[in-house]
Amino acid sequence: MRHGKKFNHLGRTASHRSALLSNMACSLIEHKRINTTVAKAKALRVFVEPILTKAKEDTTHNRRTVFSYLQSKEAVTELFRTVAPKIAERNGGYTRIIKTGFRPGDAADTAMIELVDFNELYNPNAEEKKVTRRSRRSAAPKAEAVAAEVKEAPAKADAKTEEPTAESADSTEEKTAE
Repeated sequence: MRHGKKFNHLGRTASHRSALLSNMACSLIEHKRINTTVAKAKALRVFVEPILTKAKEDTTHNRRTVFSYLQSKEAVTELFRTVAPKIAERNGGYTRIIKTGFRPGDAADTAMIELVDFNELYNPNAEEKKVTRRSRRSAAPKAEAVAAEVKEAPAKADAKTEEPTAESADSTEEKTAE
């Protein structure tokens, strides 16, 4: 009987299940989306969303708490540096599960789980990436090239605007002659 067992055990022992979820959470944080089965995706969502909520406030205590779940310094660093600022104003619902069909080998129902704020297709209002800072030496020749192009562009634009006015003047003279 399974009375009172509310979460999916995924056919694993407790230690194997916690290791599986920890590794999947690290992969999700590092790659922003992973493909897995629907059951594992749903279990991962329950596991990772409280971790993402803790990451919104960058304190030593929260970093240590998150590390106790993830056991990966790289994942914790990525979480607090890049993921947390993007999800700061979101009140839960940090992940999205999209069903992708059936696996060919065993017909398992597969899904893609992703972090909501890192999908550019569903976030049309997301800001463009900022250009990284360059050293002054490499910026100076580019600035001169851009300035030269800017000087040429108005000259071409002036030439284009003068030609139609000359044609319109010819057409007005023909109208007056008739």
